[in-house]
Amino acid sequence: MSATHPRDILLGAQARTGTLPVCDHYSGVEARMRKSLQLQAEMAREFGACVFDVTLDCEDGAPVGGEKQHAQLVTELAMDAAPEARVAVRVHPVDHPSFHDDVRAIVGRAGARLAHVMIPKVETPQDVATAAAAFDAAGAPQLPLQALIESPAAVHRAFDIAAHPRIQSLSFGLMDFVSAHGGAIPEEGMGVEGQFTHPLVVRAKLEIASACHAHGKVPSHCVVTEFKDRDAMRTAARRASREFGFTRMWSIHPDQIRPILEALQPSEGEVAQAAEILGAAEQAGWAPISFQGKLHDRASYRFHWQVLERAHSTGSTLPQKARGWFAPAGG
Repeated sequence: MSATHPRDILLGAQARTGTLPVCDHYSGVEARMRKSLQLQAEMAREFGACVFDVTLDCEDGAPVGGEKQHAQLVTELAMDAAPEARVAVRVHPVDHPSFHDDVRAIVGRAGARLAHVMIPKVETPQDVATAAAAFDAAGAPQLPLQALIESPAAVHRAFDIAAHPRIQSLSFGLMDFVSAHGGAIPEEGMGVEGQFTHPLVVRAKLEIASACHAHGKVPSHCVVTEFKDRDAMRTAARRASREFGFTRMWSIHPDQIRPILEALQPSEGEVAQAAEILGAAEQAGWAPISFQGKLHDRASYRFHWQVLERAHSTGSTLPQKARGWFAPAGG
């Protein structure tokens, strides 16, 4: 492979700011948090890459009245995690009495160990600024933020929220979004079928995905509560990716992780084609080429590079000619 890496030259004005695992797994009960970290390590060995994040939950995971103790537990789990683990935390909303306690306890001690922090119920860019200032004060000025968009007003401001330089990803909070409509959206709008057909929910998803792609951030799709139906989970993940432009998805049960990976993996044919096109492009010095009767240039090269990045992040087997692009530095 040449000294010029595709990642360095295939950058456009709207290129993503980075890649994230396609699955973000949430857990808040101690036993489940420990099992989630163990499962992450096991699957990293299986796939040769960390294929999902583990986000330890303080917002819904902490018992009422036990928020400080739960934050301490989350801090200890994060600090004890293996160096190669990708562990994150969801804190309380910025206007919640426990937010600053969470930041002091978790970010203040384990900030260097965290992959990111999820801020729930973000309504405005000012909420992001408030969180960023709190992280800075806690000694973690480089820690990425992710924001959970959960209301009609937040959807309206999604583009401005995504524009904040500390934001890495936006997630859609389906359940709270539906509830925020005071019964105007029926319960089916939270289900595995209705969330892809109700116009208000569809509009919210498209706005969030568009906002992320406009600013080079990662759009993360909402939960599917029917966690025992693996086929439904796989179908929902595929629709979120193929129809709505989401490149990441939440898991709330271990049984959902593999269906998400399978649905968001490029096909073997897509991966093979991407490797062939980029290999030919590299040989041409990244000038335009003709491949199987079609013209390709840097615009299409960028697309095919993203296919390979997604394949790598989901543990897919890469063609030999593409593996060097993902070898560890110095390896």
